[in-house]
Amino acid sequence: MHTIEEIVSRMSSQGLRVTDQRKTLAKLFAETPGYLSPKDVYEFMGKTYSGLSFDTVYRNLRVMEELGVLEQVVFEEGAKFKLHCREEHHHHHMICLQCGITYPIKFCPMEQTTVPEQFRVVKHKFEVFGYCKECFQDEASAEQQ
Repeated sequence: MHTIEEIVSRMSSQGLRVTDQRKTLAKLFAETPGYLSPKDVYEFMGKTYSGLSFDTVYRNLRVMEELGVLEQVVFEEGAKFKLHCREEHHHHHMICLQCGITYPIKFCPMEQTTVPEQFRVVKHKFEVFGYCKECFQDEASAEQQ
């Protein structure tokens, strides 16, 4: 789900009212390759929609996540969102802390996890954080100078 049209269509097909603000959100995420914090989104949206509240932005991010349009990842500095990747099967990610590029993990660690009989899993997430080759080399070069 990468194009603005696909995102708007998904919202519409799920009964969500497609407002100009939501179209702008769709455009922002369709054109942004990495992760955005709610604050980033709020500041971007505030340039076009004066009087827009942070709560409205956050509520729309949550709605779009529930629809499967956005993915949320919790970084050390807080939650960030990005467009849901095109991978159709269940998977997890390795995420570069510098540039935000993601690499899919092709297996699910839950398959190797023994769940106690008295516990019922209803949802899980698994992310690995580090640096991609390019960002790691850039940081190593900067340290040598």
